[in-house]
Amino acid sequence: MSATSTGKMIQREPEAFSINGDTSIPSAKSAEKGAAEDVFGDEEDHDIRYKTLSWPTYQFIAAFMIAEIVSNGMLTLPNAMAVVGIVPSLILTIFLGVFALYTAKLLIDFKLNHPDVHNMGDAGYIMFGPIGREILSAGTIIFAIFAVGSEILSGQLALSMLSNNGLCAVVFLAIFSAAIFLLSLPRTLGGLDWLGLLSAVFITICGFLAMVGAGANPVPGRVVVATVPTTFYEAFLAITGPVFSYAGHFMFFILISEMRKPEDAMKAAWVLQGFSTAFYAVFSVVVYVYIGSTVASPALLSLPPVWSKITFALGMVNFLISGALYAHAAAKLIFIRFFRRSRHIYSHTSLGWTVWVLLCFASTGVAFVFATAVPIFSYLAGITASLFASWYTYGIAGFFWLHDTYHLKGGFDGLKRKWIGTLLATSTVLAGAFICIAGTYVSAKLIADAYRQGLVGKPFTC
Repeated sequence: MSATSTGKMIQREPEAFSINGDTSIPSAKSAEKGAAEDVFGDEEDHDIRYKTLSWPTYQFIAAFMIAEIVSNGMLTLPNAMAVVGIVPSLILTIFLGVFALYTAKLLIDFKLNHPDVHNMGDAGYIMFGPIGREILSAGTIIFAIFAVGSEILSGQLALSMLSNNGLCAVVFLAIFSAAIFLLSLPRTLGGLDWLGLLSAVFITICGFLAMVGAGANPVPGRVVVATVPTTFYEAFLAITGPVFSYAGHFMFFILISEMRKPEDAMKAAWVLQGFSTAFYAVFSVVVYVYIGSTVASPALLSLPPVWSKITFALGMVNFLISGALYAHAAAKLIFIRFFRRSRHIYSHTSLGWTVWVLLCFASTGVAFVFATAVPIFSYLAGITASLFASWYTYGIAGFFWLHDTYHLKGGFDGLKRKWIGTLLATSTVLAGAFICIAGTYVSAKLIADAYRQGLVGKPFTC
């Protein structure tokens, strides 16, 4: 980090690779309008326009956030409640929802202060230099690919349930992966806006019908308790569901970069966190109360067969579109890294489209191979969530606030004047570190236990 003696920041601009010598040079028109700072610049004369999302169509912006966050993670919450009890689980779900709203605010403020930031790698470059850029870029790609893999596995489970295991699981994985790849191909998020809305609607209907199904078929003699005495390991294992159910902040920079007015992003964040927190709380309580301590993860497996098939069919739409959004995000980060400020970003060039399609295929293909060939993939997904989502959703937001307050608000004097914000930001960093360390420990122990108990299967099996 560089600063003058007055504490003002010397802005670093994210770099671009040179492809065939075609690096970017902002147009004179962009420079006149001051738009060159923005990652996509002035799009008035561009063939491909990215900044098409706007708040008047708020349902699309909020839907994108809901689609990527309120996904299959929601279905693990009733099981978490069964492990620790209603009261601790409900308190944690609401607290984490408020916490995620706070970190979203810090992230959005950082984006508004640095319009050239397109992804977590760009933010890492501004704060920590080239090493920070590479670590946060790699983490984003890895986490996005593992998220795609998780959605592929959820889709395979849904297809197997609907067909009564009519085909080999590997075939279902391939079918679902191919569908995700095709849906990820639009170059702009504006080309996916209706899919985002559709995904949010379907996962909401899925949750409501799951609650109706549980209420219509309560488990006789079920056990429902307010609190459950448990060990730290068991408790943290259970609460990873609530913790990572809000893990979508790693895509926020990419999403905000394609908004016409990024300053409206906080409105969408309010809709997202308000909806997801309320929905998570109601869903987990209702399903747990009617099914009890035997509720499975995902919870849809605890419903009667007919209800399970109906809800899986609806949830599968969300799994598919969420997977496409994650694959799109991984491809978009690399694509912008290679072609930033070049004509391949905004023109229909052969090289641009070839690279884009290959990146989308690679994002989905690697996820498919991991999900199919790595028997402990679900455990590794837990480790990636602990290593990266803990920071992207929670901890790194504290660094955003500390960095900008120091550089834009008067250095250490600014941090002292805003001591409450400094305390909260520091606590956020420490919370991210705790979740990262504890989550990684729990995930590693799960892998060791799985091998010891012979629960690890073989690759490419039905």
